[in-house]
Amino acid sequence: MADKLNLSNDEWRKRLTPEEFDVLRRHGTEYPGTGCFLATKTPGTYVCAGCNNPLFKSGTKFESGTGWPSFTQALSPDSLTEIRDVSHGMVRTEVRCARCDGHLGHVFPDGPAPTGLRYCMNSVAMKHVPEGSPIELVRA
Repeated sequence: MADKLNLSNDEWRKRLTPEEFDVLRRHGTEYPGTGCFLATKTPGTYVCAGCNNPLFKSGTKFESGTGWPSFTQALSPDSLTEIRDVSHGMVRTEVRCARCDGHLGHVFPDGPAPTGLRYCMNSVAMKHVPEGSPIELVRA
């Protein structure tokens, strides 16, 4: 993984849309069924909307029926970080971008084979880079 990207909230506000800032920096969630990547099947790589860190390959995306794009596994073990989340009266595992610490969604142990995991992500927290296109990391 590339070097960490650490910016102030003011710097993030200048770089992100209000919706991206709410999800990535304030741990918000988009409404189910509204995300732009919910039904997409275009080959490529999903990257963090904050820093372009590669997160998931399109081939690991599946229809979970939850209203959010779901994936069975991360692109690499160091793409994501997982943090225990006890907010909203639940115990869950929050998923963040390992490079910029942006909130992406949550991971649950009820996904399909081969991993049995369901990475339930917010579309607004990601961008799609078509297969064969270069991925350029955002710099400070």
